[in-house]
Amino acid sequence: MKIKNICALMVIILIFCAACQQTFDQPVGSGGWLTGDVNEKFETVTEHLGGFGKAMWEVDYRFNELYWAGKDKNWEYAEHQIDEMEETLELGLERRPARAASAQQFMTSAIPDLKEAIDARDPGMFEMRINIMINTCNSCHALEEMPFLTVKEPLERRSSIR
Repeated sequence: MKIKNICALMVIILIFCAACQQTFDQPVGSGGWLTGDVNEKFETVTEHLGGFGKAMWEVDYRFNELYWAGKDKNWEYAEHQIDEMEETLELGLERRPARAASAQQFMTSAIPDLKEAIDARDPGMFEMRINIMINTCNSCHALEEMPFLTVKEPLERRSSIR
């Protein structure tokens, strides 16, 4: 389940409890795992959502799928993956706004430029722009003092989707 769906579900649960005239101090969730007052519950949900690391995990998956979709000229799938990647990053940056400055070039240039190549259905342009995206990823990681997170072209597929 996507992180945004989990967050939405937790908010709905908390609103439902209030509507039922229950106190926010009552445990909620399957088996009552979410305990404490409303602030403590939101802090627990925040911990479960994680910061930027979990967003990056999904971005890695989306990037791999995007890369192979472009190689296969499956432009609709590539478009889907880049849109999902962009949304995941936006949500991650909402949770960790301190990362926004480093991600600026990625969000305002690398993604739109690669979308342009996908829209053009141009394999050569896609190849050039995916490599620019890789370099932009690595620049962002360096700005965040994590140069050991080096993005490279995927060597093998992780998914059966073609």
